[in-house]
Amino acid sequence: MMKLPRCKRLSPMPGLLAVATLLLLSACATFNHGNIRLPVRVDRVLRWFIVTPDMHRVHHSVEDDETNSNFGFNLTWWDRLFGTYREQPRAGQRGMTIGIHGHTDPHEVARLPGMLALPFKGPVNDYAINRRHWPAPSSDA
Repeated sequence: MMKLPRCKRLSPMPGLLAVATLLLLSACATFNHGNIRLPVRVDRVLRWFIVTPDMHRVHHSVEDDETNSNFGFNLTWWDRLFGTYREQPRAGQRGMTIGIHGHTDPHEVARLPGMLALPFKGPVNDYAINRRHWPAPSSDA
């Protein structure tokens, strides 16, 4: 609990503050990973402040540019600030495919041993997150 020393300065009951923070973050993560559909108007207002299930679901799309968006799980400001906010998937919420390209075997993606092995399967390619060598900056600048 690295946050504990900071909590001691903020509250006479640091343990209670740490537990409250963890409960709040867990509640936010549970909410935005929930398979619920909010009314469109409610979702539109809430996503200015907190991450809604429809907003975060885009992050779980099989499409690379959609996967690399909406990383937040409690406050939407970070995605807006860093340019990773995406309002909707191209295929819409009901039409988008959730998962990882090329990994559809239930033994691989629906069971813990298969999921734990996924990062070690296949070659390292040029996908941005896997990239080990970046191109040299151009001298045209």
